[in-house]
Amino acid sequence: MLSNYTAKYTKISSGYMGQLVEWPEVITEGKTLEDCRKMLKDALHEIILAYRQQNKEIPVGQALLEQVPVEI
Repeated sequence: MLSNYTAKYTKISSGYMGQLVEWPEVITEGKTLEDCRKMLKDALHEIILAYRQQNKEIPVGQALLEQVPVEI
């Protein structure tokens, strides 16, 4: 089964931090955005394996994100 998750990337002093919106426990950092993407995908695979081994329910993906403009 193929599922899609929503990644949020934040620029930090050491590079980028990546986190899944639907699964906040999946979080990682990388020096570049590409590194962070790869590491986040690896972290997702690992946590899926761990959840399956523990017979835990895997969160469903498909969050909808949008930016809300506001004048400040």
